[in-house]
Amino acid sequence: MGRIIAVANQKGGVGKTTTAINLSASLAAAEIPVLLVDCDPQSNSTSGLGFAKDPDRVSTYHVLMGLASAREAMLRVDPDGLFVIPAHKNLIGANIELVSQERREFRLREGLDTVRPEFEFIILDCPPALDLLTLNALVAADSILIPMQPEYFALEGVSELMDTMERVRQSFNPDLTVEGVVLTMYDERTNLAQQVAGELKKFFGDRLLRTSIPRNVRLAEAPSHGKPVLMYDVHSRGAECYIRLAKEIMSRLPSRQRPSRAEQMMTETQPEPETEPLGTTD
Repeated sequence: MGRIIAVANQKGGVGKTTTAINLSASLAAAEIPVLLVDCDPQSNSTSGLGFAKDPDRVSTYHVLMGLASAREAMLRVDPDGLFVIPAHKNLIGANIELVSQERREFRLREGLDTVRPEFEFIILDCPPALDLLTLNALVAADSILIPMQPEYFALEGVSELMDTMERVRQSFNPDLTVEGVVLTMYDERTNLAQQVAGELKKFFGDRLLRTSIPRNVRLAEAPSHGKPVLMYDVHSRGAECYIRLAKEIMSRLPSRQRPSRAEQMMTETQPEPETEPLGTTD
């Protein structure tokens, strides 16, 4: 059965979608079957993979409402082995329509059950809110990957997310764990970034991932071309860091749970990243 990872943080602008897209693409580039599920009405994962927003397309909304199967909603994307279930702004309506439905918290889990055996990883891109869409993702997931920008407001937000996670564990999904916390838009030259990283290390211990994601021009440009950064500029620093993140997540799995390509992926060397000017901020 594939491992389901929810990329979640109720704070906006921390790199959830960037992480969901590029982690999925990095795993798929290693010939590991991956499904990315866009659970956000903003549908940025959908457009970031090159699909125009189309209200007539079968989407996550239809899966949640029982109007279509996950298989009917899946779209194939590059690289080979990567599929996406797209979203649309009509997903906002699911928050209201699900309130009166039976087993409303389990809709996504039940929808993914039919395709889960076909994928090694299913990545859920969650909206920046603790609503029914995020709740469905947390109930469906095996673990949460938390992208965090190294600033103090992010520290305040993560405690609320952990409280929500504990309530989900008690009521719906007792096996839910923290996959890890990944620092995004990280600049190790600043004292603030180092201080926040230190506080997170105290709180999360080894669940704070060694790999951090820097600010990178290519990462910012790639979505406008409808591509993961790996397909846009494989030699960029952003591409290299997401490949390292994928390797680190694979290395944390028990050996019996690793896909057959995992060991090879973790030992492959990567090209040297581009050197960016110190003034780069985007």
